[in-house]
Amino acid sequence: MKSMKIEDIRKMAAEEIRKKLTDTRDELMKLRFQQVSGQLTDTSSLPALRRNIARMETVLRELENAVVEGA
Repeated sequence: MKSMKIEDIRKMAAEEIRKKLTDTRDELMKLRFQQVSGQLTDTSSLPALRRNIARMETVLRELENAVVEGA
């Protein structure tokens, strides 16, 4: 899993970020199951996915705050 840059996430629409966030969480869950069952060999992808999730949640939160402050 390639790490997403915050600038790339900020260019996305809110709905697109939410969709990507759901997909990334599903992928993280699948990788966790693989890790528990001993099938996952590259464990470095887990922290990268968690960081991507955190970045997307941060940008969504910023967008929500901008809407509230603008109202």
